[in-house]
Amino acid sequence: MHIDVISTSSYAHGHPWEQYAWLRANAPVFWHEEPEGPGFWVISKYDDIKMISRQPRLFSSAAKGVMMPETDEAGLAAQRLMMLNMDPPQHDRFKLLVSRGFTPRNAQLLGDRIATLSAEIIDDIIERGECDFVHDIAGRLPSALIAELMGIPRADGERLYELTELMHTTDDSVASPEQRGMAVVEMLTYAQQVAVDKRAHPGDDIASSLIQASVDGDALTDSEFQWFFLLLVNAGGDTTRNLLAAGLQALFDHPDERARLIADLDSLLPTAVEEMLRYTTPVINFRRTAMADTVIRGTAIAAGDKLMVFYGSANRDEDVFVDPDRFDVGRNPNPHMAFGGGGPHLCLGMHVARLEIKAMFRELLTRLTGLGSGGPPQPFASNFIAGVNSMPIVFTPAKPLAQV
Repeated sequence: MHIDVISTSSYAHGHPWEQYAWLRANAPVFWHEEPEGPGFWVISKYDDIKMISRQPRLFSSAAKGVMMPETDEAGLAAQRLMMLNMDPPQHDRFKLLVSRGFTPRNAQLLGDRIATLSAEIIDDIIERGECDFVHDIAGRLPSALIAELMGIPRADGERLYELTELMHTTDDSVASPEQRGMAVVEMLTYAQQVAVDKRAHPGDDIASSLIQASVDGDALTDSEFQWFFLLLVNAGGDTTRNLLAAGLQALFDHPDERARLIADLDSLLPTAVEEMLRYTTPVINFRRTAMADTVIRGTAIAAGDKLMVFYGSANRDEDVFVDPDRFDVGRNPNPHMAFGGGGPHLCLGMHVARLEIKAMFRELLTRLTGLGSGGPPQPFASNFIAGVNSMPIVFTPAKPLAQV
C-alpha cells in the first residue's frame, strides 16, 4: 500500500483509516519520507503512543516543537513560549497557572452556563428549519465559552475562531503560508491588547488570572502571555467544534445507533460522547523528537529522529478495542486517545469539552425534530485537525424556548 500521511488529499474524507490499518499490521514503526523535511517515524500502535507520551525526557515536545512541518530556530524559540511546546519541569510550572480552572470540579461549575449557551444557540436557528451546522452551531459554542472564560466580547471570540481555522489548514489553496502566519500575528496582537486591558481592569476570568500569576516568582512576560492566550483559544475550540460536527455525521451514518441513543439518552449520552471522540478523533497527530538512541518494537530510533504519533490509528487499534471500526454508542470501556496519550500533555480542557459536547447533543437530539443532513459535508483541509468546514442540516422549524 502507498503510505502518505502528509498530503492534505489523504484526509479528503477524514482520517486515512485504511493506511492506518496497514501500518498497524505491517509496519507499526514506519519510516516516512518527507519532501520538505528530514523524514519521520510514523507511530501507529496504541501502546507505543502511550509509552512515547509518558516519557517526555526521551521524546521531547520542546526540541523541535509538536507540529509536522519544520520550523527554523527563531520560530521554535517563539513556539517554546507556548505550553504545548514545553517539556517538564518548565511545562509543569506553566500548567499550574491554569490547571485549577480546568479541574473536573471547576468544569462542573460551568455546567449550567454551558447548558444555557447551548440552548441560546439552538434558539437562534430553530425557526429556520435549516442551517450550516459548523458555522451556526458547532463553532459558536466553544467560541462563546472561551470568550466568557477569557473575559472578552463574544464577537471577538468568534473572530478568534475564524483565525484558528486559518492557522490549522494545511492546504495552500485554502490559506497560504503567509495568510496562516498573518492569522497567528493577528491573534498574538489581540492577546497583547487583552493583556493591557486586564492589567488596567482585572476581572474574574482566566486572562486576568494569567496576567497576575507568576512562575517561580516571575510574572509572565508579554510574549509568554500572548502564546498562552493563543494556546487556550485554539485548544478551547478545536476538539469541541470538530467533534460536534463529526459526531453528528456519525449519527447520520449509523441510524440504528442514533435511534438507540435517543431511546435512552440519559444513560447512553456519556458513553456516546466518548465513542464519538474515539471514532472521529479530532486531533490527528503530534510530533515528538527522540533525545537519545532508543528502540521501539525492534526498530532503532536515533537521537534527533522525528516521530509523529497518530491518535486516530491508536483509537482503531485491534489490540485495544473490540471491533474497532464499529460505531457503538454504548462502548465501555473506551480508553481512547482523543485527548492525547497521557503524560504531561494530556488535554487540560477535556472536562470542559465533554460538558460542551454533552450539552449540545442533548439540545440537538431533544429539540430539533426531523434532524437530518442537508447535503454532503465539506471536510476541513488539514493533516493536523480532522474536522468539517461546512455541514448543511435540515430540521422541522419550531419556536425558541422563550416563546414556548
